[in-house]
Amino acid sequence: MISPAARDVLAEWLTLRSALDGISENTLSAYRNDVAEFLTFLTLHKGEAQGLAPLQRVSVPDMRAWMAQTRRSGVSARSLARKLSAVKSFYRWFSEREGFDATPLLSMRSPKFEKKLPRPLAPDAAAAVIDTVDLQSTEPWVGARDVAVITLLYGCGLRISEALGLIGSDAPLSPVLRILGKGGKERIVPVIDAARTAVDRYISLCPYPLPEDGPLFRGVRGRALSRRQVAKVMQQTRMQLGLPSTATPHAMRHSFATHLLEAGGDLRSIQELLGHAKLATTQNYTAVNTTQLMEVYNRTHPKAQ
Repeated sequence: MISPAARDVLAEWLTLRSALDGISENTLSAYRNDVAEFLTFLTLHKGEAQGLAPLQRVSVPDMRAWMAQTRRSGVSARSLARKLSAVKSFYRWFSEREGFDATPLLSMRSPKFEKKLPRPLAPDAAAAVIDTVDLQSTEPWVGARDVAVITLLYGCGLRISEALGLIGSDAPLSPVLRILGKGGKERIVPVIDAARTAVDRYISLCPYPLPEDGPLFRGVRGRALSRRQVAKVMQQTRMQLGLPSTATPHAMRHSFATHLLEAGGDLRSIQELLGHAKLATTQNYTAVNTTQLMEVYNRTHPKAQ
C-alpha cells in the first residue's frame, strides 16, 4: 500500500530520529505506525501508491480528508492530535530534505481535546497499596518482589520501565540511583530507606541467580519481570482495596510527584526527580493540586454554595 520510495524515506527519517533524538523504541514504533497509516490513506485517497514527487504535493484538503476519516474510524481527538504531530514532524524533515515548501501542511491545527490530568492516589491509599501488594502471591519471594517494585515507583518516582530496567549490579541499592530515562536523559534519584530495604528483602528471597548484567527483577520462571505482570498484581491489589481503575503502576509515580508538591516541593526539583524534559509536563501536577483545592473549597466553605 506504500510505495518503495515512501517506505525508504520513512525508514530514513525514523533512523535519524532514533540516532539524533534518542527517542524510545515505543515512541519510534508509534511514529512508524502513525506516518505509515497516513501514507496508506494517501494511496487509497489518490488511487495509487504515492512516490516522492506526489508526496510533495499533499494539500490541505488531503490533510482534512485524512483527519476526517481518522475521526470517523473512532480515533479520539487526543490520538488524532498525536498522529498529526507525527505526520507534521515527518513532513518538516522531508520538506527540508527535498527542498519544497510544506508550510500549508505544517500549519494544520490539531483538534482540541481536554487534557487528562494525572490521577494520584491519596497518601493513605498509596501506603495501603504497598502494605497489601505482597498478599497477592502465595510465594514469599514474589510478594517481596512486588513490594520492592511498587515501592520504587512511589518512593523514588521511577517509571515502570526504569524500575524493571535495573540490573544485578545496581544492587544493593545505594542512597542515590543514576537513571537513564526517556530520550537518553540521565538523572540522579535519591533512594529512600524503605525502597532499599524492600529490594534487599527481595534479593534475599529470590530463588534465581541475579548476575550483574542481568535483570534485577524476575518473573516466576526466572525471566525478566514484565510490565504486564506488574499491572496485573496492581489490578488485584486495587480490587482488594476498593480503589478506582486509575490506580495503576504509573499512578504510583504520579502520587510521588503530587505528594512532594503538597509537602512544599518546588516544580523545578520535582521536574529533575521525574526526568521530565519540559517543565510544562511537571506543571500538570499543579493543576491536580488546584483541582483538589477547589474541591475542598466548594465542599467546605460557607460561601461556596
